[in-house]
Amino acid sequence: MSVKSKILWVDDEIEILKPHILFLEQKGYELYPVSNGNDAIDMIKSDDFDIIFLDENMPGLSGLETLAQIKNLKPGIPVVMITKSEEETIMEEAIGSKISDYLIKPVNPNQILLTLKKNLDDRRLIQEKTSGSYQKEFARMGMEISPNLSVEEWIVLYRKIIFWELELQKANDENMLMILQTQKEEANKVFSKAFIRNYRDWLTDSKTPPVLSHTLMQKSVFPALNKQEKVLVVVIDNLRYDQWKAIQPAIEEHFRVLKDSMYCSILPTATQYARNALFAGMMPVDIQKRFPQYWVEDDDDENSKNQYESELLGELLKRSGLNIKFNFSKILNLRAGRKYVDTFSNIASNQLNVLVYNFVDMLSHSKTNMEIIKELANDEAAYRSITRSWFDHSPLAEVFELASRNNMKIILTTDHGSIRVKNPVKIYGDRETNANIRFKYGRNLNSDGKNVFELRNPAEFYLPRPNVSTSYMFCQSTDFFVYPNNYNYYVNFFSDTFQHGGISLEENLIPLITLAPK
Repeated sequence: MSVKSKILWVDDEIEILKPHILFLEQKGYELYPVSNGNDAIDMIKSDDFDIIFLDENMPGLSGLETLAQIKNLKPGIPVVMITKSEEETIMEEAIGSKISDYLIKPVNPNQILLTLKKNLDDRRLIQEKTSGSYQKEFARMGMEISPNLSVEEWIVLYRKIIFWELELQKANDENMLMILQTQKEEANKVFSKAFIRNYRDWLTDSKTPPVLSHTLMQKSVFPALNKQEKVLVVVIDNLRYDQWKAIQPAIEEHFRVLKDSMYCSILPTATQYARNALFAGMMPVDIQKRFPQYWVEDDDDENSKNQYESELLGELLKRSGLNIKFNFSKILNLRAGRKYVDTFSNIASNQLNVLVYNFVDMLSHSKTNMEIIKELANDEAAYRSITRSWFDHSPLAEVFELASRNNMKIILTTDHGSIRVKNPVKIYGDRETNANIRFKYGRNLNSDGKNVFELRNPAEFYLPRPNVSTSYMFCQSTDFFVYPNNYNYYVNFFSDTFQHGGISLEENLIPLITLAPK
């Protein structure tokens, strides 16, 4: 038998509300009527209630005064303010005090019942509705998963997957989330195979290739510059599409979303390759050949491999005939972020500003051994939550506000995403092999993984070849590479962490968002 919800109803005319009280009691609610604020406070101190109906206009302790004491004693109890007055100041004061609902007298029983459903039964009702809707969609989505999908069709399907992941998370339906996760893993396996089959054509022969890393600036940024618009390009390193959806409400305080889309990261989905290609407007092997001074190969410091992005962007602007003043800034820590905000006025008049913000990447960097990060971002929901929390309190949130004030269009994007890895795959290579656990390049590479994509001729994918015998290997779906030495230690260390470099929906299909100031 379910426990009845307990309602405290505070109104100086409580006697004339008896029909409403009887109606709610017949619906299974337990009512406790009182006629003044002082009695209400005494009852709240001695008992627990699920919800409180509170009259705004009472003699003695007023409704708003009673509300203040309720929130001080038990801030978690939902309070519904009921009043005869429609004065805006009273509404604003009540809403500012964090009431759960606001009703104007005379109220009818069905209004009261709707408020109760909304405030007491909302989670159950939402869960039932969301779960039922996803169950209907499950079969349709399963039929849509096909190796013959175009990139645009994969984007539509991936967007659906993320939508349901967020909805089921809000509904707190763990069982349905597990089913969705299985469906996403199936989609990832099929996507990986389709990507490998089509990728070479996108780079060479395709008449209508998708937007890729090395064509993003030309296709998505330069058209706005040619219209003389002021543009701020914000590249949040390693931002996934679901993380964009997490920070979208905060950004929409100052911007309208003109276009919510995705583009396709090149391989490897790693900063050295994808982001250099983005700013150079050319594939990695072409950067190495044309600008060898800007391509860093033999360096263990990840950031040093992208230290010439500003120079590469400058060369791209020249080649494209865009003789404009631009600023390129890279934020690697809080101090640099604060300085950027403080000096924003110095660059506000530029037609093009580019800001690379490196925070999300630190949450998933394969070299991290920070247990606190692994605890904070231990699953998809936590990964989104920590991203939203970071954004809300970061200088970047202030940058968006400043950009809005300065009437800048924003292109928000990233260089690649990341995936939570689960399945270890043994890899064999020499000491010169790189450290990334989603892709490897080096001499004499071997693996016993069934789904490892091996690229013996890197030139096919326009990738540099440091040595004539260099080959590349890429993990697909949720796999990750582990060396046989200390195998169990590294399996436990990296399992369920967020990594990048390989082939998956999360790594390859990434946000490309166009924003206009409100």
